[in-house]
Amino acid sequence: MTDESLPTPSPRDPTAWGTVGDALADPERSAVGLMLAQRFGEEAIWQTPGARHELQDPRVGPPDALAHLVSSGAEDRLLHAVGRSFTDMVALRETGVRHGPDVVARPRTPDEVEAVLGWCADAGIACIPFGGGTSVVGGVTAGGVDGPVVALQTRTMDRVLEVDTASRAALVQAGATGPGLESQLRPHDLTMRFFPQSFEMSTLGGWVATRAGGHYATRLTHIDDLVESVDAVTPSGRWSSRRLPGSGAGPSPDRVLLGSEGALGVITSAWVRVQDQPVHRGGMSVTFDGFGEALGALRSLVQSGLDPANCRVLDPGEAYLSGAGDGSRAVMVVGAESPTVPVDADLAAMAELLADHGGEVGTVRIRGRQLSADGGDASDAWKQSFLRAPYLRDALVDHGMVIETFESAATWDRLGDLVERVRAATTAAVEEVCGQGIVTCRITHAYPDGAAPYFTVIAPGRRGARAAQWAEVKQAASEVLLAEGGTITHHHAVGRDHRPWYDRQRPELFATALGAVKAVTDPTGIMNPGVLVG
Repeated sequence: MTDESLPTPSPRDPTAWGTVGDALADPERSAVGLMLAQRFGEEAIWQTPGARHELQDPRVGPPDALAHLVSSGAEDRLLHAVGRSFTDMVALRETGVRHGPDVVARPRTPDEVEAVLGWCADAGIACIPFGGGTSVVGGVTAGGVDGPVVALQTRTMDRVLEVDTASRAALVQAGATGPGLESQLRPHDLTMRFFPQSFEMSTLGGWVATRAGGHYATRLTHIDDLVESVDAVTPSGRWSSRRLPGSGAGPSPDRVLLGSEGALGVITSAWVRVQDQPVHRGGMSVTFDGFGEALGALRSLVQSGLDPANCRVLDPGEAYLSGAGDGSRAVMVVGAESPTVPVDADLAAMAELLADHGGEVGTVRIRGRQLSADGGDASDAWKQSFLRAPYLRDALVDHGMVIETFESAATWDRLGDLVERVRAATTAAVEEVCGQGIVTCRITHAYPDGAAPYFTVIAPGRRGARAAQWAEVKQAASEVLLAEGGTITHHHAVGRDHRPWYDRQRPELFATALGAVKAVTDPTGIMNPGVLVG
């Protein structure tokens, strides 16, 4: 495959979520301001003045042998200084970024990755692997690291190197973004079928390193399910696992790298499972009197064996914000797909089950062909909202809001109580810290034994204090999450933001064992310091 076959990436906006030109247009931004004023009052809305960034001068430079791989330009360093959490966005757009990497390295091969890590280890320079920079939990933030920092950008390694059509697997370099990966699989009529909200900019290596979840809410939804083997470079040498469909040979080396968040080394490539492109697709929206009724129906659906390709539940407030409902009822969005057989019968059986649980089935669509005329197409509205949400968040930040999300997962026996208690604790914290606000919940992923609730907070912020306001709300919500038996993160990763609660969630002996692994792979402690361990 030639280089010309890859899509040309749009330039990144160093102070916003995505690419230049994809932000909300001025009329959309004005509409956001009007909506916020109507909800919170004119006095609660203010315009972010814009930030002045004063990065420290580079404290280190590369050896001559690596100079051609390294950049120290101010804009490049700013682009690699932080991720895209709410606090990152406040720094980028209001308070300013002061600490960034000293240089940005762009190795093109595993050998060059090894050379960069060798330089960092010998010189005592921290190294932060950096792919798409879409971390929302402080996973790539340079400001919390003492001493000089090298951001190791992987996106120059962006190829699908091999496709095994017999096994339906592909060897993909870690820097491949979602669009680049899919464009290279498409000539083979294959897809990885992994679409996180950050799909446009995030990378395969980032997905593996953070145990990411795609937007498909059932079946093969986590990157864990799709990884066949992983290659990485650590400061102590190479880490390559054997490519197998499954193995019972001791603890899995891949499982150690999955979720390692750059603390052990740099993921350079992975064999991933792929599948045929779906030919038959369908979807529907179903409304329920309340969120509890929708959760009961969801549990029955995912335990029924009907196997929906996707299924999400929005509480009334979330449905209203996304345009999928009028705010009076909970909405379930259901999808089905197949590469071989029509999905009409599957959707009909799902609709019958959900109706038996009190659901009101709206429009059913099969590849755009409307099968019934009653109700609106909430599933299309939700999809568009999902894709545009990060750009909308930028506009909310610019209008003075505290706007952030957090997520968890719990077994069905705990889920209802967890949602209610986390919602109550978060709402109380928002009212105390911000005076007023909105707290909504949706279910993003569902399993036979549990589901993942995802909470959104929107509240008026105070100039210069929004990061501190969010920290207070996050503290209150996270304490209840752990107390109710949930995880501190389902698919956002640990990063630096979740580290205090991750330390309490994991077994102490496991923390010791993980520290021992890091001591072997990263004996000088240069790899993404402060993340996961140490």
